Amino acid sequence: MTRSFAYHAAMRAECRGPANLRGSVLGAVTLIAAICVFASPVPADAKPPLRDVKEIDNELYYIAVANEISEVCPSISGRRLKAIGVMWDLRSKANKLGYSDKEIRAYVESDSEKDRMRSKGEAYLAQNGVSYDNPTTFCALGQKEIERNSAIGVYLRAN
Repeated sequence: MTRSFAYHAAMRAECRGPANLRGSVLGAVTLIAAICVFASPVPADAKPPLRDVKEIDNELYYIAVANEISEVCPSISGRRLKAIGVMWDLRSKANKLGYSDKEIRAYVESDSEKDRMRSKGEAYLAQNGVSYDNPTTFCALGQKEIERNSAIGVYLRAN
């Protein structure tokens, strides 16, 4: 039968006397706990997908909706320089969270992420009475967003 490390530490401590037993056992327990913590299999990049980082995903969504409104409504334009500046800031924020430029690019260029974002945006537009058959509905929503100075409205400007 094999004996555990803690058993052998306790036996060595017993040989030195009962006063040293507590320190040896605690030392062994501490060592075993440290080994368990550092030896547990945790992926090196245990971070959520960028789509789950709301401060980044939501801001890209607002920019995408504002862009769609400005593309369809002739009386509203997008504040593109502001959007570009925010996107650079989002990239920097993602880098600080541990995401590489390659991971960021994969997220932004992913067809499935684009489809998800488009679906989410179209649902928002539909909830607000917007129809692609009637471009003035885009203008009405865009004007409302501008007046509210909403997260979407800050990326829009009335012509």
